[in-house]
Amino acid sequence: MIGRRTSLAALAALMLTCLGFDASAQQNYPQRVIRWVVPFAAGSGTDTVARIIAQNASGILGQQIVIENMGGANGVLAAQNVARAAPDGYTLFFTTNTTHAANPSLMRSLPYDPVTDFEPIARVAEAPLALLVNNSIPVNDVAGLIAYARQNPGKLSFGAGSSSAQLSGEMFRRLANIDVLYVPYRSNPQALNDVIGGQISFMFADAMFCISQAREGRVKCLGVTSRNRSRLAADTPSMHEAGVDGFHLTAWFAMFAPARTPRPIIDVIYQALTRTLSDPAVVNRMLATGFEPSLLGPEETAAFVQSEIAKWGAIVREAGIEPQ
Repeated sequence: MIGRRTSLAALAALMLTCLGFDASAQQNYPQRVIRWVVPFAAGSGTDTVARIIAQNASGILGQQIVIENMGGANGVLAAQNVARAAPDGYTLFFTTNTTHAANPSLMRSLPYDPVTDFEPIARVAEAPLALLVNNSIPVNDVAGLIAYARQNPGKLSFGAGSSSAQLSGEMFRRLANIDVLYVPYRSNPQALNDVIGGQISFMFADAMFCISQAREGRVKCLGVTSRNRSRLAADTPSMHEAGVDGFHLTAWFAMFAPARTPRPIIDVIYQALTRTLSDPAVVNRMLATGFEPSLLGPEETAAFVQSEIAKWGAIVREAGIEPQ
């Protein structure tokens, strides 16, 4: 009996020690470098807004934030990496609707669950996409592109390196009733290079690409996917305004932690993001690159993700896309 009591006492002491250490670690978070995993290539829209926010948040948290780009497989590799990471706040997922809304409907067997494998921290921004067309295509507006595609069925192609870009292209194909070929890419910057080079005809990309590339004369920017015109391209109509009725799709950006990350750590990160998005300099940088600050807290983000999974599922079905 004495031996059993001694064992129980030792076990209790060990549990208290572990709990005390855990509480201390949470209270003192962060104590080392924090890794933000981005599921797309360097130079992508997600990478751009992540770096803008990380630069400010790093100063608030008092620790370096390292951006790790892990592109490929529509963000699946990055999502798996974060889902399997220790729930200690040092590996976070800066991602988009691709991994957390569209993939569940685009993939027949998704190796992660966007709801149960992650703790939502915050939605931070939204952004429209823009329709970019190769300069050699003899059109200057959306109506012209539709007419040209109908005159040349099966001869035009569009590329995409994200679900947002792919579904924008699929929506355009369906709503405009045109026969065009879809070409998948590992990242949107790769697809953009091929639009410029003429390997593919057009694509939908982050609006920031539209502005910079179109201003340099490397591509034509014909429309944006938001309901209204983008402040970055006031002379570019929305797709709906350009005559494609019912076309409205925007990308969103959010931060997640691995499931079971302690709430005190979630709160520290959320508070840092709140302060960051309250900084006029950060807001101006985001707006200047096409991102609209749009902050939601942990509970709001959780509900938002659930609604977006349903919304993007409907878009996939309406576009007639079969899960792969």
